[in-house]
Amino acid sequence: MKTLKGPGIFLAQYADDVEPFDSLPSIARWAASLGFVGVQIPSNDKRLFDLEQAASSKTYCDDIAGMLAGHGLQVTELSTHLQGQLVASHPAYDRLFDGFAPPELRGKTRERQAWAVEQLKLAAKASRNLGLTAHATFSGALAWHLFYPWPQRPAGLVEEAFAELGRRWRPILDAFDEAGVDVCYELHPGEDLHDGATFERFLEAVDNHPRANILYDPSHMVLQQLDYLEFIDFYHQRIRAFHVKDAEFRPNGRAGVYGGYQNWIDRPGRFRSLGDGQIDFGAIFSKMAQYDYPGWAVLEWECCIKDAQQGAKEGAAFIRDHIIKVTARAFDDFAATGADRGFNRQVLGLE
Repeated sequence: MKTLKGPGIFLAQYADDVEPFDSLPSIARWAASLGFVGVQIPSNDKRLFDLEQAASSKTYCDDIAGMLAGHGLQVTELSTHLQGQLVASHPAYDRLFDGFAPPELRGKTRERQAWAVEQLKLAAKASRNLGLTAHATFSGALAWHLFYPWPQRPAGLVEEAFAELGRRWRPILDAFDEAGVDVCYELHPGEDLHDGATFERFLEAVDNHPRANILYDPSHMVLQQLDYLEFIDFYHQRIRAFHVKDAEFRPNGRAGVYGGYQNWIDRPGRFRSLGDGQIDFGAIFSKMAQYDYPGWAVLEWECCIKDAQQGAKEGAAFIRDHIIKVTARAFDDFAATGADRGFNRQVLGLE
């Protein structure tokens, strides 16, 4: 069994134009002071990271790794959540997602999508230069607006959406395969890959590509009312990244899973800081240890109530206290008889 690594922290929600959140060295110093030992870096934020330079320069990556090591930190994964969203986007969302792309590409759907694909391929090279084995992203969505079967969906519509999603991602997955890095899709409402069933559809579309894997985030499963523990039993072989994020779901007579277009604080399902929600992280970390999860436990702070810095401070300790140092021996070794094959055959009445 493996002892998973952590605590790490996803920096996307913390990056800002004010210190200590305006550069990687200063945010690294802040993260280390809270007890984190890893940082997941959003590759789209040039205040923290230059993706193009990282893809082309091993020296740049070595300098980043060295700076982080000076604070007792490592890179857990790079993230292309925003770029991954643009690999596949239905035209209905073009205006909303334009902000994820450079200004010169806004309103140019084809150019924007080509840019997103190139960003993912750069991320594969950058991950290799950093010595990483996993990468965090979104799948994008061509069919999300069809998630509820009304109006009735024409035969073959969903199948064609996933076939196209597979066609778009296949060359990206091949690029990551060449780099020796797993692509870990965060299963998330709003993405075509948002649960186990949709992930299985995608796997079929990419011929069970070995680099098509999962970023496990139980909070999104609570909000969908999906069994987040059995999910690990089903898909543990494909789980290669882990966002530790809490959530709660308290339905009422006015709203349920869909939320009624309400603000986050008023929705029955909402994200919470670690320890403030309903998720059984003791059971999750036990299953991760049981199934030899090979990666990091990374805090993603998203809470509509608690301050982000308080969430980070409490989250570092929460993750550290939940990481299970796996045992090197069986608890009943003290009672071992030291038997050999002959003894075993005697016990079975065979000799």
